[in-house]
Amino acid sequence: MLDVRRVRDRDEFTRALYGIGQYFGPPAKEDQVDRFLSYFDIDRMHAAFEDGEIVGGAGAYTFDLAIPGGSLPCAGVTVIGVYPTHRRRGILRAMMRAQLDDVHARGEPIAALWASEETIYGRFGYGLAAWAGEIKLPREWSAFVRPVERRGQTRFVTPEEASSLFPAVYEAVRRQRPGAPSRSDKWWELRQLRMPEEQASSPKRFVALELDGEVQGYTIFRIHSGFDGAVSSARLEVVEALATTPHATAELWRFLLDIDWTKTIEAEVLPPDHPLFLLLANPRRMQYHVFDSVWVRLVDVGAALSGREYSSDASIVFEVRDAFCAWNEGRWKLEGGKAVRTEEPAEIALDVDALGSAFLGAVSFAQMRDALRIEELVEGAVRRADTVFEWRPLPWCPEIF
Repeated sequence: MLDVRRVRDRDEFTRALYGIGQYFGPPAKEDQVDRFLSYFDIDRMHAAFEDGEIVGGAGAYTFDLAIPGGSLPCAGVTVIGVYPTHRRRGILRAMMRAQLDDVHARGEPIAALWASEETIYGRFGYGLAAWAGEIKLPREWSAFVRPVERRGQTRFVTPEEASSLFPAVYEAVRRQRPGAPSRSDKWWELRQLRMPEEQASSPKRFVALELDGEVQGYTIFRIHSGFDGAVSSARLEVVEALATTPHATAELWRFLLDIDWTKTIEAEVLPPDHPLFLLLANPRRMQYHVFDSVWVRLVDVGAALSGREYSSDASIVFEVRDAFCAWNEGRWKLEGGKAVRTEEPAEIALDVDALGSAFLGAVSFAQMRDALRIEELVEGAVRRADTVFEWRPLPWCPEIF
């Protein structure tokens, strides 16, 4: 008999965590579990029990997600897995049912996740809402198309200094660009600034960029040393590089690209509209490899749509289909930045995952129409919807959660 509920103690949490841990490595060590629990609310982990034994787990972080023009409470869905001995028995569906009911009860209008497999979460109402990409740039191709005037100063800082200097920059970037989660002090300490034992040979380094008397950018990077004969084959891994202005961004990346004794500069998560594409003289040498990043689920359609800003006050009426969260089903009229239920005729019919894809502004309704994902019931409605939802810059989540 299957039962899904919140875990009650650390032991149940650890066994539920192993639902995903079995696919990504050995069981978590005691200190790793302690570290995780210091920035994760234990009551946000659900476990699936069969005859009293845990056979799967599903968790969620509590944070706000940056959206166009603001920020909304969000369930950051994570560490979801079913033991391989119990696959294909409806256990994942049961956990997602319990989790989304819990998210709805908490009053969080949206949920978001990074999908380990892109075919899993659409059936639970999640839509692909942003892309990211990794780069591997040979240092000899790191010249800018035009020289950048150096006005700022870079300096190394300690993790303690970084904890006081970096968050303000991060929050400023979140206000400019949708897609990034808020970070608590513990999140900063243990996810961004922590230097665990396994990084001893290539520790994180922290650099602040000061412009006009204030910190306008920062980077966290690692150097993975190596030699090909007597020649350096080192990789510079950019863990994070954020700045509040275009000039600060250019100077920050100029600093990174000029670090000596490196063969390649690598970054795992950059948005498709990153300034490097137009800063570099030879952008194709980045070998930008694109992949899906954040998937968004509108848990409360009315609250979610009413929570973001729009590029136009024009109205649009959606017929929303949501078989998994039936409370969202029906017609919604979006006008002047507010979404309310309506009896007016629908102009666009779509599943809730498609609405999640459009939510952050990266995916257009025209794209979804052409991919047969939505139905345009009134001519011109798709063009009007794209005018309303259009947003720049594109969404970007700078870390995988």
